[in-house]
Amino acid sequence: MNYLTFIGAILRSQTGAWAWLLHRVTGVGVLLFLLAHIVDTALIGFGPEAYEHALGLYRMPIFKLGEIALVFAVVYHSVNGVRVILVDFWDEGTKYHKQLFWASVAGTAVLFLPVAAIMASRLF
Repeated sequence: MNYLTFIGAILRSQTGAWAWLLHRVTGVGVLLFLLAHIVDTALIGFGPEAYEHALGLYRMPIFKLGEIALVFAVVYHSVNGVRVILVDFWDEGTKYHKQLFWASVAGTAVLFLPVAAIMASRLF
């Protein structure tokens, strides 16, 4: 399957394609956060002023929204990871992959929405 065919499958809302895409996007998001965290922690080596400047940036509202997105990425990626394990190692996993996808979406919503509400309340 080439990428254009795969993009077409995503646009036709096939659950497997959406699960794959969301898993990759959230994985990249978490990786980018980890890299940024390593860089901002390393700034302490350049002095307290540089480190405090980086921490000051994180207090901006756009970064607060980024924290909410990060929580979504971590929650979805971990819940969907359990779905991937079930599909790969459970003999009946492929038979129920659509139901498992929707269960992972529901599980993500149950875990993410209360946390997002608390985090968003601090924005306003």
